[in-house]
Amino acid sequence: MSLDLFTAVTVFVLSVLVGFEVISKVPATLHTPLMSGANSIHGIVVIGAMMVTATADGPFAYVLAFAAVAFGAMNVVGGYVVTDRMLEMFRTRPKLEV
Repeated sequence: MSLDLFTAVTVFVLSVLVGFEVISKVPATLHTPLMSGANSIHGIVVIGAMMVTATADGPFAYVLAFAAVAFGAMNVVGGYVVTDRMLEMFRTRPKLEV
């Protein structure tokens, strides 16, 4: 295994462990606001996936790049849907006249 690949795998494993520790310490009531605020990060992931797509060569790389862009886009859209549902809870409903 090359040193670059070993370094990349090490960074990935450490980021997964740190991310799990950070998220597990957040109370359940804060998960939705934090995730809705993370939509900008998901947008950066989509841009990164599109940049990787531009350098893809070969059918496997194209399929993998397409999957990365598709999953990133679903994450962005899902984040906005969750945010909209969360904000809907705080809107006042019109009073029904009897």
